Amino acid sequence: MTNNEKMDIDTTTPAAAPHHMIKQKRPHVSSDESVQMPWVEKYRPATLEDLVAHEDIVAILTRLIDSDNLPHLLLYGPPGTGKTSTIVAAAKRMYGSTAAYSSMALELNASDSRGIDVVRNEIKEFAGTRQLFNRGIKLVILDEADAMTSDAQFALRRVIEKHTRNARFCLICNYVSKIIPALQSRCTRFRFAPLRVEQIRSRLVEVADAEGVNYTEDGIRSILSLSGGDMRRVLNLLQSTAMSSEVVNEKSVYMTSGAPLPKDVDTTLGWLLNLEFKEAYDKLVNVCSTKGYALADILTDLATALLGMELPPGVLAVLLDGMSNVEHRLAFGTDEKLQAASLVGVFIQARTIMKIK
Repeated sequence: MTNNEKMDIDTTTPAAAPHHMIKQKRPHVSSDESVQMPWVEKYRPATLEDLVAHEDIVAILTRLIDSDNLPHLLLYGPPGTGKTSTIVAAAKRMYGSTAAYSSMALELNASDSRGIDVVRNEIKEFAGTRQLFNRGIKLVILDEADAMTSDAQFALRRVIEKHTRNARFCLICNYVSKIIPALQSRCTRFRFAPLRVEQIRSRLVEVADAEGVNYTEDGIRSILSLSGGDMRRVLNLLQSTAMSSEVVNEKSVYMTSGAPLPKDVDTTLGWLLNLEFKEAYDKLVNVCSTKGYALADILTDLATALLGMELPPGVLAVLLDGMSNVEHRLAFGTDEKLQAASLVGVFIQARTIMKIK
């Protein structure tokens, strides 16, 4: 993909940041294109060596490519864990140049039409022809393959068998259970686990320093706590916060993401554990309406906080079961105020059990 040449980091490095809490201000950038380019794309790894995680998978792929023994691949795992970046970097290593990659690789994702007609025509035609001036096997990358219809997957099974001689297929998906067994058995599977905090932190600080972002340590910790092991989410949140605030700190990160502030979650938990029904309900509804919090987000953070507390197993089971029912009903678009009352009722019930014991 020729756009990768535009995604390289500028060779001019920002001045060394002073050793205090807030880093230096972002330097003026004259190019409108550099300002508008998403940092996810600007800092996408160009080589296998640039990847910050999954060293075992990278090592295996490197050996397979260097020995010209690449099988069909199935890469699966949560979003933002480096599946697409890994196979694109591997393909560029295999072909040696961006121009060769453009002619020897076909990349289709969820935005492209990938029904049975595309499999029978476009993919089959690409895999069945050989390049005149490029040697080696072709590569077909099907991103978000779990969105393909069952008919298209069955048709793809036959295409893979027929064109194995001069093409390799790489299927990328979030949910491997949505790939038919016939395709799974024809591929070597690699699972991409969510990235660890220390792996994300190094790249996060590197990008922030390269862009001259003003950030504080609690801002970095806040982004990491909201990451969920997703590097794409981390860089998008960093860029959004940096563009909307002068300093990337805890408050600006949570305001940009819309997630409840930790202190607000702790305060809400205190209300639910100590106040009477009416007062706890009024305060919960008020904090959701004044600060724009979604009740589902508060539920998620409350569950995390409860799991860190020392509660009797029976009481914790009642709380988590009741909260999961509230979350289930919220997912179907029920009234938030009604479900807020239900949430308060769950805590009142748990407190009653504790008093009886």
